[in-house]
Amino acid sequence: MESLFIEATDTTPEIDFNIESGVFSIEGKAINNDAEEFFKPILSWLDDYLTAPNEVTHVVVKLDYFNISSSKRILFVFYKLNELIDSGYTVDVKWYYHEDEDDMYEVGQDFAFMVKVPFEFCEYSLYEKVLA
Repeated sequence: MESLFIEATDTTPEIDFNIESGVFSIEGKAINNDAEEFFKPILSWLDDYLTAPNEVTHVVVKLDYFNISSSKRILFVFYKLNELIDSGYTVDVKWYYHEDEDDMYEVGQDFAFMVKVPFEFCEYSLYEKVLA
């Protein structure tokens, strides 16, 4: 299976799901009007990944903001990660949020409440470089 990389646009996040490192990152803005179409290949790729996953999968989420339809699809991604946990694999999420964005922190808390995947919340400032 090959890694998945989708370059960011003005309305879609960068997707970098690296099979070798086991680090899957979602970064940028998710405000595309057709979130279902954008996330369809990502969810399909995750279905394939579930058949032969790494023992440990680290997920890094650093979204500036996202719309409601993207939020739903992001939750679907986390549901797929639940399946890994149910199968005995290790999965964790690092949820990055800007220090001035309480809303993004709260949304991350909501996601963490809805899934089994453990979340770590990481605050950053504009002047810090975020390292996964």
